Amino acid sequence: MAIASPAGPWRTALPALGLLWIALGFIYAGALTAMVGIWSRSDTFAHAFVVPPIALWLAWRKRAELALHLPRPSLWWLLPFAAMALLWLLGELVAVNAATQFAATAMLVLVVPLVLGTRVAAVILFPLAYLFFAVPIGEFLLPVLMQWTADFTVAALRLSGVPVYREGLQFIIPSGSWSVVEACSGVRYLMASFMVGSLFAYLNYRSAKRRWIFALVSLLVPIVANWLRAYMIVMLGHLSGNQIAVGADHLIYGWVFFGVVITILFVIGARWAEAPAEALPPPAATPLERAGAAWQSWAAVAAAVLLALLPHAAIKRIEARDASGPVQLVLTEPAAAGWQSAAVADDKGWRPAFRAPSAEQRARWHNDAGVAVDLYLAYYRGQDDQRKLVSSSNVLVASSDRDWNAVHTQLKPVALGARTVEVRQTALMSPMSTREHARMLVWQLYWINGELTARDVRAKLLSAWQRLRGQGDESAAIVIYAADRPGQPAEAALRGFLGANLDTIERALQAARDRR
Repeated sequence: MAIASPAGPWRTALPALGLLWIALGFIYAGALTAMVGIWSRSDTFAHAFVVPPIALWLAWRKRAELALHLPRPSLWWLLPFAAMALLWLLGELVAVNAATQFAATAMLVLVVPLVLGTRVAAVILFPLAYLFFAVPIGEFLLPVLMQWTADFTVAALRLSGVPVYREGLQFIIPSGSWSVVEACSGVRYLMASFMVGSLFAYLNYRSAKRRWIFALVSLLVPIVANWLRAYMIVMLGHLSGNQIAVGADHLIYGWVFFGVVITILFVIGARWAEAPAEALPPPAATPLERAGAAWQSWAAVAAAVLLALLPHAAIKRIEARDASGPVQLVLTEPAAAGWQSAAVADDKGWRPAFRAPSAEQRARWHNDAGVAVDLYLAYYRGQDDQRKLVSSSNVLVASSDRDWNAVHTQLKPVALGARTVEVRQTALMSPMSTREHARMLVWQLYWINGELTARDVRAKLLSAWQRLRGQGDESAAIVIYAADRPGQPAEAALRGFLGANLDTIERALQAARDRR
């Protein structure tokens, strides 16, 4: 039976699938257009523009094999479809773009086995899976990849006999100073290599084992290649007296090196290429299956549209209950005994880089020993993509900061009498030897509508739970910090301040919440 036969079930199934895709495109237009916006403004995900055309071409190559199958809707695929609708709802509640965009893409993919059937979807499994390369996920790897790059580069320089002084992601060698920034992480190479490597493996290998091995290699090679690229650029700059491998040619050399490495990878991989397997004819469909396929296709479309609309209805109801007025955040209570207020440091000093809070407060106190502790509060209400508490743009030290480096971060339980609170402890260091406070210790935690946590994921989950309960998205960041000097350890001062004043801070946040 030809796929274009007017009397065949494909005549019903394909229009049903097309209309369902159009409906989902309208319902989830926000997530899908946001994806395209990221592609256009981020070099890391610019490759995603070619993903949909490639997926369509891969599916078109299978048209002869698809024509052998009868489209038979599989209504049980409504279960994972509903799970993705729920994921979109949770992502929307806590403004996690990766979750909403992944869910929207997954729903577009899942309607294929839903409307056309599992056997049809299995024929084009890789083209369907390939669409997930369009989802801009991966920037969470930046800190880890930057750390690995810095570790390898410093170790390789020392093995080469070059003395290195390192502070976090910045290091100094005799010929000058260098810094590992986002562009040095290699995440762009990693994304592009994995996307192209997976396509190469699918087109050139038949066995699943070879495909997975090559895909894994295409993940590992760009990571190691980026380490070598960073080391080579630093060495070229060092040996040339910083005449080459700096400025614009820094990036040019990186892409040229990456292109050479990937070309070699594909040349080697082509040696084990396999001929494509012949398609096996599917089992013949019974007349009853042919007759039931038509009405099941439209039933699947109706059920999918209903499930897709439900989370939007839930969001509208939740947003109608949430507070949206201005936040009044005031520290009215005095500090506990043993702590006296002091003038707040001016803006030339360090401060956390939190983006567009609904309200913020800064204060400073010092104890009887003269150790000063600073407090920074950033309160968030009515969070969205541009303003949210837990975000990659809310950091203690921006990568572009040349005055401070985050040299170490860990989660630390702090005993405060009968209460134990987990904080995120970060050690900061200034590369400027003339700065008065060259070292600083920072404690950070989140307040989520009365709950405290130092973990990003738990903060997101708590926020989603609070919104589902109708409690709004009231949340805040609590950051305390102190200079770490010889004879005046900052940790003891921070512990004493938090133990004496955490209740006061929480009451101020609760008062801001209750004034909505």
